[in-house]
Amino acid sequence: MGKESWKGGALLAPVPPTMVSCGTMEHPNILTIAWTGIINTKPPKTYISVRPSRYSYELIKQSGEFVINLTTSSLVRAADFCGVRSGKDINKFECCQLTPEQATVLSAPMIAESPLSMECKVSEIIPLGTHDMFLADVIAVNVDQQYIDQDGKLHLEQCGLAAFAHGAYFEMGKKIGSFGFSVRKKKRKQHNYKKQKKN
Repeated sequence: MGKESWKGGALLAPVPPTMVSCGTMEHPNILTIAWTGIINTKPPKTYISVRPSRYSYELIKQSGEFVINLTTSSLVRAADFCGVRSGKDINKFECCQLTPEQATVLSAPMIAESPLSMECKVSEIIPLGTHDMFLADVIAVNVDQQYIDQDGKLHLEQCGLAAFAHGAYFEMGKKIGSFGFSVRKKKRKQHNYKKQKKN
């Protein structure tokens, strides 16, 4: 069977159902954002796209700050809730039994239960249509120590990170490769000199 052609649409998948915290420690809020990603390495830059009608939009616009918190499978229910309820009416941290944690640089809180939180400072707001893009610098990354080994290497694959695809949530599964594996040279088998000498 061939492919059926549709008009352009937002069907990129999977995407991360990140939990973006904003506001302050005294008045914290969370919104769930799937329209996000890394757009530059040095300096590290990211973005989130938010509808201007969302309660969190003005909080982020006024403060120029937000924190991207990675979502694990155990946080998916909270992420879904934070995506369909408004912080204008309720305290999402309390409703989801999550803990606002003081960020290292920003006034916006982190989510203590998330394994990795990226503190972001807005550099530009770009109107795009249904959403405005908050272009931001990643100014600090906070990582749960249990996922850092004795050599200082981060093991995000151990977190049970979640993914979102076409209206459904998934937990990341088995490893099927690593960056550069398609061109990596195979390790040579060690030459068994003693065995060869006997023959």
